[in-house]
Amino acid sequence: MQDVLQGRPALLLIDIQQGFDEKEYYGGERNNPQAEQRAQELLAYWRQHQLPLFHIQYSSLNALSPLRPQHTGFAFKKEVAPLPGEPVLVRSVNSAFINTDLQARLEEQKIDTVIVIGFSTEHCVSTTTRMAGNLGYHTFIISDATAAFNKTGVNGQRFDAELVHQLTLATLQDEFATVLTTAELLHRMAAPVTAGN
Repeated sequence: MQDVLQGRPALLLIDIQQGFDEKEYYGGERNNPQAEQRAQELLAYWRQHQLPLFHIQYSSLNALSPLRPQHTGFAFKKEVAPLPGEPVLVRSVNSAFINTDLQARLEEQKIDTVIVIGFSTEHCVSTTTRMAGNLGYHTFIISDATAAFNKTGVNGQRFDAELVHQLTLATLQDEFATVLTTAELLHRMAAPVTAGN
């Protein structure tokens, strides 16, 4: 049986925007400093193979947020900036499926598999992944092309970004999505198709 990743999976680039460089706003340090590079590699692969992709952009309603449209942080990071003609979907909530036509576009193109990357693991990446899984898509989240930030718990306890990242992935694995690395994803997509019933 053909792996769903050898079809036409859509790449969802979630909020890879310059505002996330203002780390103190988001809780301080983040993990996965190579996340942008991995995202760039995946984007290059998708472009090379002319696979469907969607740039998702967060337009914050919070006046203090670096992701406000009036702020320079609203712009995409240069590593993954959209090319002319590539779809950009803008919304002001956590899920890429809310207040956008993402689902309609996927249905129109008969896409049943999505790859989720971007920022941040514990917020919009997680929310989009959960909703994609609930909507019935074959959903994959790429662990080294996403990143999380330090968090402060309800009792004031500090949680390291790597812990936040790993725990978030653990809550998504199998229940909502399959967690892969960039290398694992590309290997599966390039693997020979095997025959089967």
